[in-house]
Amino acid sequence: MNATRFSIEGMTCASCVGRVERALSGTEGVTKANVNLATETADVSFDEQVDVKELVEVLDKAGYPARTEEITFDIQGMTCASCVGRVERALADVEGVTEASVNLAAETASVKFLSGVVTVDQLVDVVAKAGYQAAPRIDRDAAPVNRKEDEARALKGKLLLAAVLTLPIFLVEMGGHLFPPLHHWWMMTVPEWAWRYTQMALSIVVLAGPGHVFFAKGIPSLLRGGPDMNALVALGAGAAFLYSAFVTLWPLAVPEGAQNVYFEAASVIVTLILLGRWLEARAKGRTGDAIRKLAGLRAKTARVERDGVVVEIPVEEIAVGDVLHLRPGEKIAVDGKVLSGESHVDEAMISGEPIPVSKAPNSPLIAGTVNGEGAMTYVAEKVGADTMLAQIMRMVEDAQGAKLPIQSLVDKVTMYFVPVVMGLALLTIGVWLAIGPEPKVAHALVAGVAVLIIACPCAMGLATPTSIMVGTGRAAELGVLFRKGDALQGLQGVKVLAFDKTGTLTEGRPEVTDIVTISGDENELIAMVAAAEAKSEHPIARALERAAKDRGLMLPEVGKARAIAGHGLKADVEGAALHIGNMRLMTREKIDTAAFEAPLAALADQGKTPVLVARDGAPVMVIGVSDPLRPTARAAVEALHARGIKIAMVSGDTERAARSVAAQLGVDHVEAEVLPKGKAKIVETLREQFGNVGFVGDGINDAPALAAADVGIAMGTGTDVAIEAADVVLTKGDPAGVVTACDISRKTMGNIRQNLFWAFAYNAALIPVAAGVLYPAFGITLSPMLGAGAMAMSSVFVVSNALRLRRVKRAL
Repeated sequence: MNATRFSIEGMTCASCVGRVERALSGTEGVTKANVNLATETADVSFDEQVDVKELVEVLDKAGYPARTEEITFDIQGMTCASCVGRVERALADVEGVTEASVNLAAETASVKFLSGVVTVDQLVDVVAKAGYQAAPRIDRDAAPVNRKEDEARALKGKLLLAAVLTLPIFLVEMGGHLFPPLHHWWMMTVPEWAWRYTQMALSIVVLAGPGHVFFAKGIPSLLRGGPDMNALVALGAGAAFLYSAFVTLWPLAVPEGAQNVYFEAASVIVTLILLGRWLEARAKGRTGDAIRKLAGLRAKTARVERDGVVVEIPVEEIAVGDVLHLRPGEKIAVDGKVLSGESHVDEAMISGEPIPVSKAPNSPLIAGTVNGEGAMTYVAEKVGADTMLAQIMRMVEDAQGAKLPIQSLVDKVTMYFVPVVMGLALLTIGVWLAIGPEPKVAHALVAGVAVLIIACPCAMGLATPTSIMVGTGRAAELGVLFRKGDALQGLQGVKVLAFDKTGTLTEGRPEVTDIVTISGDENELIAMVAAAEAKSEHPIARALERAAKDRGLMLPEVGKARAIAGHGLKADVEGAALHIGNMRLMTREKIDTAAFEAPLAALADQGKTPVLVARDGAPVMVIGVSDPLRPTARAAVEALHARGIKIAMVSGDTERAARSVAAQLGVDHVEAEVLPKGKAKIVETLREQFGNVGFVGDGINDAPALAAADVGIAMGTGTDVAIEAADVVLTKGDPAGVVTACDISRKTMGNIRQNLFWAFAYNAALIPVAAGVLYPAFGITLSPMLGAGAMAMSSVFVVSNALRLRRVKRAL
């Protein structure tokens, strides 16, 4: 099974989306086609026997061609014509390349390829596999392209031209209606026939120039039997113009009462819809800010050790294992590990936290983050598409291109919407011609054109995808990655969130929390214990070492040391026999345990793990060790409760320890002593008891539960297996991110519902008004010009409403 993403040209409304989906889905071998109006993309899954070029032809025939790009490469290593043929064939065989031309004299290759289907990096790799080196001729310092800005710029030029040509017609015609003396003065000054010919000439330029796009795309779609929004505009403006031109050229052929012209309607319709498209393109350009910001984080070059010399090279040429030199203030080029030096790194783009993170040898570094004041060297571990930044960009792009279940309603409506509107327009004209007042033809034309213009389904098509784009983009900025778009809708319906305890609600590593000294000097004993535990691999040993380090203690020399499995260890430290372990060790070594009993009971009540210490056979210290709660865990639980979500905690710890943690957090439901394979079963039990379940985890053993839950949420600090099984990833290991994810889900879905209500209510309310249902009772009709303005503003409203999601804040 193959899958690819096309970038589509020419889509303007929801009916276009349905048409493209039907064309692709109807192709033999295509198993799934998902088209997104906001991103102007089509995600297609298809069998092995389907060729991408076949799908490109299908899109061309449907009237929505796949967008292409062109790039020129400098090729090294070519020496003869056979080299040229080899490089050309290698490039032409790449799925998604439509044309490849290699020039031996210039040592260049010009390649035309489908946007989104193949990347420049892939083309470079293909040439390298053929035995040559390719370097793209691009401005590496250029900002990421915002195609919508370019589109808005082009539309602005068309709009200005249309407005300049339309303004004289509009001022004279509409000014005459609003101020009758102006109309009388104009009629006495300028012959009517001359003014009509002037209007016709100006309208021809408007329709053939700025308005050409509506006819170039609308008429072919009409002839193919799949009319779209362009067809509605072309029919509406075209009908107004043709009728007016007929009246102007052959006035005697038209009844005297019907000799009105509507050149101003045709011109103003085009101008207003261009205005709407320009505003929409400007607004839609801002919906992709998240991806462009992420792309802008990438470093362009890096200083790399090559043959003992530090050279500056493009990041595309960095290989795994390269040693890189990092100066203060520089961006980190690839994911890696610090070899030498110390500094602080701003990782806000990953974690959302403004506080720089301390880095020392062996600390991980993430591509796109910014170094502070220290200089470091680091080794490249992940490059290119494998870096965390590249993976985050892919996750955001996938989520933004997703189609939510709620979109199916829109798809069903828009599939029939444009043909139904055209039918209503014809019915409106027929009714006005049959029973309307004189001049019947004029009234029928105005009403029919108004219905065509006002009913454009642009707002319907934009309602869902623009909100998804902005919502998931803002989520990424706040450290929440929706790997699957439908999780955006699923999360708002979650009734209970089950948290794995260790590493999710807790830090995931034991720390010394209590020290009870029975006899002797506390610091001296801690130093002796840490020294004895230094060679142990047990996590508690690391906690004891950290406790000594935090106090700045010097560790004494250790003589013989022996670990006793399941009990602890014995060691000679500074001439003293030290026993460190549990009660079983003390009983085995026949040490009097009476002095241990009170501290043990206190720690047991708190669910903490006790470490007993005896020196020369006498009890001297009890150390309490536990996995501390994350700082935001309790606040996150309280915030989720406030949002009506119940909280469950799943733990492999003892019942007593788990309930102690649950009591501190205010958790509603506790499942303790759960084996890894039992977590998925717990999810099913919670679903039966409460409803839709979200599961939050970070470990390999959480993967089955993450997959079984209605929505799986993985900590980004967790394992790759857990992240792959999850629907949502929190880039920072912070339970507060779960609250942010829930807020973004609810606000985005609320935004979508607002958009859909506006889009449907607008059409439902104004189509009858445009058809003239208010005329018999109130004498009210809707001008096609007002219809064009209302239609344009409905799309702008939907996109602007979606952009409000950019203001969503972090929950805690």
